[in-house]
Amino acid sequence: MLIDLRSDTVTLPTTEMRKAMYEAKVGDDVYGEDPTVRELEELGAEMTGKEAALFVASGTMGNQIAAMVHTQRGDEVICESECHMYYYEVAGLAYLAGVQTRTITGERGILSAEAVDRAIRGDDIHQPRTSLICLENTHNRAGGTYYTPDDIKAIKAIAKHHDIPVHIDGARIFNAAVAQNLAVEKIAKHADSVSFCLSKGLCAPVGSLLVGTSQFIQRARRIRKMLGGGMRQAGVLAAAGIVALKTMVTRLEEDHIHAKMLANQIANLGINIDMDTVKTNIVLFDVQSIGMSAEKFAFLLDEQGIKCSQFGDYKIRLVTHHGISKQNIESVIKVISNIVKGC
Repeated sequence: MLIDLRSDTVTLPTTEMRKAMYEAKVGDDVYGEDPTVRELEELGAEMTGKEAALFVASGTMGNQIAAMVHTQRGDEVICESECHMYYYEVAGLAYLAGVQTRTITGERGILSAEAVDRAIRGDDIHQPRTSLICLENTHNRAGGTYYTPDDIKAIKAIAKHHDIPVHIDGARIFNAAVAQNLAVEKIAKHADSVSFCLSKGLCAPVGSLLVGTSQFIQRARRIRKMLGGGMRQAGVLAAAGIVALKTMVTRLEEDHIHAKMLANQIANLGINIDMDTVKTNIVLFDVQSIGMSAEKFAFLLDEQGIKCSQFGDYKIRLVTHHGISKQNIESVIKVISNIVKGC
């Protein structure tokens, strides 16, 4: 049996989603005539406490559109040094928005208001204008750590003082909300724009939402069209997103429980793992402590039907998600235990 822990992007749509997709009422979304897309956008805006939303093909598209709306070419964007927008979006900030990044190393991926304040450029003709602050919540490469509403509020206060918008790359923002027992609106409140994925832990097959003010979304819609993101009868896809938002949020807690269970047992085996990062559904650990490379460890897992992700020479990432049961986690722990015993 295959146990795929590479990412929560491997989740499959539920039976309810497939039925909703089959029965979806559709129209031409570029003309604004797809009722199911409009329903999804209205639901996403309502849940995040924003005025409007835009259905986009991916989280990367949502992030890049946000950057293009908020900035001008030649500006500078502040972000964490290993955040998704900098690390995994193919230099889109430079190529599409025409901005450069000013990266700051956060504490387990989380930026402090003080660090952000220090990084904002002064009024100097030799320097670019700081025009956007980007936060990743939860932070993928830091192991699923999250910003609290107070963290974001403090950064927003600094940003507001300098008249700079804040964008949250909230690919897994519902994980952050569930882990803190909060409505997602509380986390999105102090951001000018937020993108979030429907196709990760929420299990929809395709798509993300970008939310913000009505004026922001109006501009974002034009840029989406420019990027080729006008998807016509997209209600077939949006229908699954509606089911995702209505039925799949609260169950994320199960993934967090499984991640903590997995991480605790890995730590008990003597493998180096920072338990303070295991807050949601991502488990990062370092196998150098058992004298093994990430490549070798991943190979041994794969031989036993377990897929993982390599994060560098020695780090392994495991991501829990819908479709991974407690029994699967127990099987993974047993395999890892045997690998450690064989070292």
